[in-house]
Amino acid sequence: MITVGSKAPSFTLEDQNGNKVSLSDFAGKKVLLSWHPLAWTSVCTDQMRALEANRDKLAALNTVALGVNVDPAPSKSAWAKVLCLKETRLLADFWPHGKVAKDYELFLEDLGFSARANILIDEHGKVAWAKEYPIGQLPDLEEVLRAVAAI
Repeated sequence: MITVGSKAPSFTLEDQNGNKVSLSDFAGKKVLLSWHPLAWTSVCTDQMRALEANRDKLAALNTVALGVNVDPAPSKSAWAKVLCLKETRLLADFWPHGKVAKDYELFLEDLGFSARANILIDEHGKVAWAKEYPIGQLPDLEEVLRAVAAI
């Protein structure tokens, strides 16, 4: 996983609505990249719903949360509709397959998808906090919120 203190690799990815999203779009804000292995699984579902449910708390901390994984944008679009996500953007690191996950040192080559992780990027584009979780473990969003507040 990428080292805390490193410059966050830039990216431009498509979201579930077909919009291009770049890390640079959020200059002056903290960005939480919430990596999930595969859409349509129960833990990933709960992870993205937690981002949506806590959007206001994150916004109060000048933070934007983005869900990221290797699924294609059309799949993410359908999934977001099923989850009733209105605000949380889901980014597709589909092609080149897992490139951004590789840049953040989260791509699991033997499985073909990313690890489950949260990476917090500060307002200056540096990795301020990072935690990887077991594939089947739901990240504790209260822990993430404490990390965001401490930055």
